[in-house]
Amino acid sequence: MKKAGLLLKRTVPVVAGAAAAALLLAGCGGASVNQAAPASGAAAATCGSVNVAMNAWVGYTADAAVYSYVAKNKLGCTVVQKDLNEQISWQGFASGEVDVVMENWGHDDLAKQYITDQKVAVDAGPTGNIGHIGWYVAPWMAEKYPDITDGKNLNKYASMLATSESGGKGQVLDGDPAFVTNDEALVKNLNLDYKVVFSGSEAALIQSFRTAEQNKTPILGYFYEPQWFLSQVPLKKVNLPAWTKGCDANAEKVACDYPTYTLNKVISKKFADSGSPAAKLAKAFKWTNEDQNAVATDIQGGMTPEAAAKKWVDAHQDAVNAWLS
Repeated sequence: MKKAGLLLKRTVPVVAGAAAAALLLAGCGGASVNQAAPASGAAAATCGSVNVAMNAWVGYTADAAVYSYVAKNKLGCTVVQKDLNEQISWQGFASGEVDVVMENWGHDDLAKQYITDQKVAVDAGPTGNIGHIGWYVAPWMAEKYPDITDGKNLNKYASMLATSESGGKGQVLDGDPAFVTNDEALVKNLNLDYKVVFSGSEAALIQSFRTAEQNKTPILGYFYEPQWFLSQVPLKKVNLPAWTKGCDANAEKVACDYPTYTLNKVISKKFADSGSPAAKLAKAFKWTNEDQNAVATDIQGGMTPEAAAKKWVDAHQDAVNAWLS
């Protein structure tokens, strides 16, 4: 989700077969731009090769899987998928090693650097997904302590939420340190008796929430949507001071909730100007949170990203035809 320092967000790649499952569980290790995993399929002279950055959260995997499947099977492109975190992905626009970032959560600093200043990337339009980030508690907590969903009451529950890693303070559990997060600034500027602790990955964050609900143990953590997991465990959002325009402009002084994000795609300027049908597909690609969650749920359930993408494409031929037209 968002901006340098302030905007660093979650980053499960979409490669075929067992490798995809392993990466989904392990998360992204911050690979260099040169690390690539070619997708299978024959190249076509009319399309050529397209380099797709793979950021390590399953919603991104769903976007990239469907885009890659359509590019390969409908347009005859050779798709090269590269396991990268969000910031490193943008570096590839200048070198030509990345053509497409399929899901961008704001990143105003990177947009200024690579789109406005260097002019090596362009905004390829919205994905159709609406993103939300915030602090959440397990459903059992909201039922037993209904006032905990008001951020003004969080200090009342700090001792209950303390862990061995939070040094006697309440714990706010975050995911991958590369995810977009304002949480340390929020703790400081809202005068909360809490400490941010990083779980290390989306998978670890999800498992922590799942375990907390199953065992009725306390948890307060960073989470976001679209996200398949919320259909299984309907986490309850904690209301922090409402976001207003400019309230998060200074990363060190943020004292407001996260904004609503209109997620978008970013592609390299060279790719955009190439006339490639894969570039046109990237611009046309658009679906809903429900679409993304459906594909992500199938991937989490054990399907390969390619199989989950095929399932969705086969069931949504009209949408795919609209992209291609």
